Amino acid sequence: MRVVLQRVTKSAVSVEGRVVGQIGRGFCLLLGVAPADTEEDVGRMVQKVVGLRVFEDENRKMNRSLQDIGGEALVISQFTLLADCNTGRRPSFTGAGSPENANQLYQLFVRKMAEAGIPTQTGIFAADMSVEIHNDGPATFILESPSK
Repeated sequence: MRVVLQRVTKSAVSVEGRVVGQIGRGFCLLLGVAPADTEEDVGRMVQKVVGLRVFEDENRKMNRSLQDIGGEALVISQFTLLADCNTGRRPSFTGAGSPENANQLYQLFVRKMAEAGIPTQTGIFAADMSVEIHNDGPATFILESPSK
């Protein structure tokens, strides 16, 4: 599992010109699922995301988590994060999980974020989406599950 986490002031996702998810301050999370990923990987990744201290405290140090600030999350499924671009000119997507398994783990990720008390919005799995990201900082982090 690979997550590109962007700290945002706001973010939105549209499908066919219609906004289907939007948040204020928090994280825009681009989530890619690999074939070997498990429900346990999802649980560990959610804990990491929710507790990651990347928001500034009163001393302007990255010391506060998404939970600490009462932030929101926009979770977008993105299989292209698992692309292999090392050979040739066309990416290989064999490192991405099957659509069925990826959707199941994506939905579980979203549920676990909400269960952790994070207001969570989503895109539409496998849709052609347009994502608006107002990266704060900019601050962008790449997280990977141990199985990757």
